[in-house]
Amino acid sequence: MIATDGVTMTCITCTDKGQIFVAGRDGHIYELQYTTGSGWRKRCRKVCLTTGIGSLLSRWVLPNAFKFSTVDPIVDMVMDEERNTIYARTEGMKLQLFDLGVNGDGPLTKITEEKNIVDPRDGPYGGRRSNAPRAARSPRPSIVCISPVSSVESKWLHAVAVLSDGKRLFLTTSGGSGSSVGLNSGLQRPTCLKIVATRPSPPLGVGGGLTFGAVSVAGRALPEDLALKVESAFYSAGALVMSDSSATAMSSLLAVQKDSAAQLSLPSTFGTASRTSRALRETVSALPVEGRMLCASDVLPLPDAAYMMQSLYADVECFTCFRKPSEKACIKLWAKGDLPTQHILPRRRVVVFNTMGLMELIFNRPVDILRKLFDGNTLRSQIEEFFNRFGAGEAAAMCLMLAAKLLYAEDSLISNAVSEKAAEAFEDPGLVGMPQINGTTALSNTRTQAGGFSMGQVVQEAEPLFSGAYEGLCLCSSRLLYPIWELPIMSIRGPSGNNKREDGVIVCRLSAGAMKILESKIHSLETFLRSRRNKRRGLYGYVAGLGDSGSILYKTGPIIGPGGHSNGRSPYNSQIRDMNPVDKSASNKKPRLLYTSAELAAMEVRAMECLRRLLRRSGEALFLLQLICQHNVARLAQTLGNDLCKKFVQLTFHQLVCSEDGDQLAMRLISALMEYYIGPEGRGTVEEISTKLREGCPSYFNESDYKYYLAVECLERASMTNNADERDILARDAFNLLTKIPDSADLSAICKRFENLRFYEAVVRLPLQKAQALDSNADIINGQIDPRHHDTIMLQREQCYRIVMDALCTLKGVGHSRMQSADKSSALATAADPASRSKYIKQIIQLSVQWPDTVFHEHLYRTLIELGLENELLEYGGSDLVSFLQSAGRKHQEEVRAVSSVTPGAAKMHDLGAPISTSQTKYLELLARYYVRKGEHIAAARMLLILAERQCSNSEEAPALDKRYEYLRDAVLQAKSAGIAADLSKNPVDSSTVDLLEGKLVVLRFQIQIKEELELMETAKAAKDKAKELSLNLKSITQLYNDYAVPFDLWEVCLEMLSFANYSGDADSKIVREVWARLLDQALTKGGVAEACSVVKRVGSKLDPADGACLPLDIICLHLEKAAVDRLSSGEELVGDDDVARALLGACKGLPGPVLSVYDHLLSNGAIIPSLNLKLRLLRSVLAILREWGISVIAHRLGTTSAGASFFLDGTFSLNQTGTANQGARDKIISLANRYMTEVRRLNLPQNQTENVYRGFRELEEKLLSSY
Repeated sequence: MIATDGVTMTCITCTDKGQIFVAGRDGHIYELQYTTGSGWRKRCRKVCLTTGIGSLLSRWVLPNAFKFSTVDPIVDMVMDEERNTIYARTEGMKLQLFDLGVNGDGPLTKITEEKNIVDPRDGPYGGRRSNAPRAARSPRPSIVCISPVSSVESKWLHAVAVLSDGKRLFLTTSGGSGSSVGLNSGLQRPTCLKIVATRPSPPLGVGGGLTFGAVSVAGRALPEDLALKVESAFYSAGALVMSDSSATAMSSLLAVQKDSAAQLSLPSTFGTASRTSRALRETVSALPVEGRMLCASDVLPLPDAAYMMQSLYADVECFTCFRKPSEKACIKLWAKGDLPTQHILPRRRVVVFNTMGLMELIFNRPVDILRKLFDGNTLRSQIEEFFNRFGAGEAAAMCLMLAAKLLYAEDSLISNAVSEKAAEAFEDPGLVGMPQINGTTALSNTRTQAGGFSMGQVVQEAEPLFSGAYEGLCLCSSRLLYPIWELPIMSIRGPSGNNKREDGVIVCRLSAGAMKILESKIHSLETFLRSRRNKRRGLYGYVAGLGDSGSILYKTGPIIGPGGHSNGRSPYNSQIRDMNPVDKSASNKKPRLLYTSAELAAMEVRAMECLRRLLRRSGEALFLLQLICQHNVARLAQTLGNDLCKKFVQLTFHQLVCSEDGDQLAMRLISALMEYYIGPEGRGTVEEISTKLREGCPSYFNESDYKYYLAVECLERASMTNNADERDILARDAFNLLTKIPDSADLSAICKRFENLRFYEAVVRLPLQKAQALDSNADIINGQIDPRHHDTIMLQREQCYRIVMDALCTLKGVGHSRMQSADKSSALATAADPASRSKYIKQIIQLSVQWPDTVFHEHLYRTLIELGLENELLEYGGSDLVSFLQSAGRKHQEEVRAVSSVTPGAAKMHDLGAPISTSQTKYLELLARYYVRKGEHIAAARMLLILAERQCSNSEEAPALDKRYEYLRDAVLQAKSAGIAADLSKNPVDSSTVDLLEGKLVVLRFQIQIKEELELMETAKAAKDKAKELSLNLKSITQLYNDYAVPFDLWEVCLEMLSFANYSGDADSKIVREVWARLLDQALTKGGVAEACSVVKRVGSKLDPADGACLPLDIICLHLEKAAVDRLSSGEELVGDDDVARALLGACKGLPGPVLSVYDHLLSNGAIIPSLNLKLRLLRSVLAILREWGISVIAHRLGTTSAGASFFLDGTFSLNQTGTANQGARDKIISLANRYMTEVRRLNLPQNQTENVYRGFRELEEKLLSSY
């Protein structure tokens, strides 16, 4: 018992933390402080919180008779737990505001006191009826109730005061105005208390809230005699209960709630008058009762149900900072309204204490109203009105709740008749509507009245708009998944609230009861949808009737054709009608719709089917979470790595249901659960868990895990045995088990065990089976894969291929130490001898080639080349090796064919100008080697030609010209080998291939020669650049001539190229003569006549003497002889009489006939040789030629002596002896000598100049005559 010191206590309130506050008639607030400890203080005492030192002195010293001020006692106190404030109401209608600090544990501080909350000068109270008698005017209303307003209801309204006339005043405790007030109410402390909004009193005489709207409430003025007389009121979470005593016979209770019906636009001529606000609509229910209401309170859910709801919604955005007990936390859910919470919360109940006893008010939710409509013989018009009021989507969602029985457990006693009627209403197109195109009527209202002016209208983009059934399903599904969808499913719980990973353990954020209830509701909804689909009810039945077997529900492409209507009695047949073909002419003037009605119906069915599958997957995920939590989720999480464990903690329910990461984590947890219970004594538990997983979450679990661990056990036993036969049997058993589940086994670890056992059949077959399972239709191989999925599937397949490649690398010795360190416990992991390694490599290659997977073969061939196993590749390569080497080297337009299929047209070589990189070159070289190995010489020659002519963009990748020369030389050899083989087999081969290759070889030799000469030009930078250009790619003979040889005066090479090109004709002869002239001038400038003679002998020996076009002896002879005469006369150079003649004989390969013909032609034409000295010079040259010819005739006559043979073989006068050792040659020489002696005598020159020439001809004649 606590003494009150003579103060009468008027009210009491408390906080959730246990603080108790009382108010007395002295106007002060006291706190009852209590403790369980022992000490000198009392265990319970009263402390005044609102008094000061002056007030205490006046109370103790001055008696009450000397206190002249009137005390305004506090008659009501209300605690705002969310904002830690106290509202106090005094007897004099004052409102006081007190603050307890941010956390609610601070000292009680008085913020403000408002005296004029109810102003008597306000129009509705004092001045509404000015012409009435003074005594008849309404008295000043008083405050009968003040209650806090939750932040869920409003961010900037903090309290509501209910007046005696039913009017409500909404107050705020923060400064400022507008919606910015209260946005940070958790930290911003109260500073004032002012009215920011008022609501009129509810009207009397209204029994329900569906018959009026916001406009009628705001604009109605009640008669004076019907004004409310509220004695007491109770407000909580949007619900208001008032006790009205305006009627003399019996009082009534008014229950006021926010109207949950959908807002409809009111018709009006003004644009703003049709706008309404959902916050201004209310439902009012009047209940006549006996007695007067004293107080009221919410009936909270049971603790277990409240804990479940708080577990679901504790981390939702609007509840994160609200840490009330679970029972009171449900009040915040009620504040959100009936529509979002009626699937999870029970009907709201309020207990009322009045003078006659205790009574309970139950607030019906919209779904309860709909259930009552279905339960009785309700007219269809009433149900249609319900759908119109709440909207087709919301009403359809409530039909789903009734049909699938999703209501709260206490409210779930729904009869089958009600459930069936709700299902039929959900599928009734007259209620939920039909899918249509949104925006199709955009052009229908653009006409104006006569004389009017239209500014046009924005045309909306046409898009499908589904029916209310689909919208209701979306609403129902989203409200079920809302509290868990985007939130993590796990959290870290540590000591003293520490949530660090290293200091805590992983626990599930949701309670087991919450997951069970939510899983049950989702399962019920999905079961209902599946049953309607299987029964082909509603749109399901209509769309299934359009096809042969209802496959429209599972295919993505439109398969609905014209005239595919169902013959059943479906209500959709009267709602969906395709246009009759005979009426199509009338529709040609209308714009074409994007989709027909049937296609829209099919699209909606597909969308609903997707939602159903999402619900099924979500229910399975909840079941899996329950099972994992039952088996200690923290222990299972320890088997994950640090990275996976971090992902697991951050994993949201959305990711668990829809993402690949979530599926992988679920599989890892299931595997950890199975592995934990595996063992000799754990088979029963594994079987039990397997059954639960198979029944509860089949999309997350299959029986492959059980077979996988049996295979692991076999491999473990095989690794421990020393018997080779037993080891092979166990490995074979494990392999047989794993072949049934290749796509679900952890091949990276399991194949390593097989590799240690040297069971390479499993190492090859298991990864390839998994790769095949990933692409069962061989879309990758056939090139028909969706580009969006190509990269993902290829990455998964390459991971399978990598297992086989790693085995090859291990046997080859690449990365072998890494593979050994991964499994040091295995005795079979030691290195094998080279012979065994070679045998295993060949075994892997043969097994791999047998598998019909061309994509894998490409990886295999590429790996073999990288490992240097080219010989094994060429020996054991499959039939697709040629195509692989072609595509890897560069896929050409012309396929390489075998020798047997070579035709004259196919054997022609083409200049392939596409660049080939250095990495591609090795593939073409291997292809050439393969053709040589197979005896396909023409194909090998073609590959070698491709290598020789490969295009390069930079000098680093370009092969040397010598390397290109080797390719071409080998190509020529292969082409000749093909000819030899063809001769032996009597199958002729076109010789043009050999000719073409030999010609390209000659052109390449020209290019090498030009490049070398350009590199010798040290002072010319342009020559260096051109030499680099020649190093990159092969050039044609035209390019070499025009772009390289001519610009840099390489006339010697020019003559060789002109000779190779078989230049002939007058124009071509002119070019050749000009080139010879420039070459001779260049040589004369460089080294005089001796150098020019040397050049003529060197170049002429490379040309054909019979080809007068490329070797114009007359021009060469005349040019040299003139130069000799000029230089002799000037004394610039000493030129011998026979230097020019010897050079011409060397150019003609020792044949005197062509040279003598040229000299005879020059001597006989006086116009060409006008100078006598030049003519004498020509005769000396003729004498030298005849002398050499005569010596050869004499040597042939007398036989070859050692001295003579040495003379002729030196190469100085290499005369052709064929056709000269005869009598005709001797007679011809004698005849020519006689004729030229006559020519010498005719020269009008001094005898001393001509005597030696004359004597020489005569001596030659005598020598020839004496030799026979």
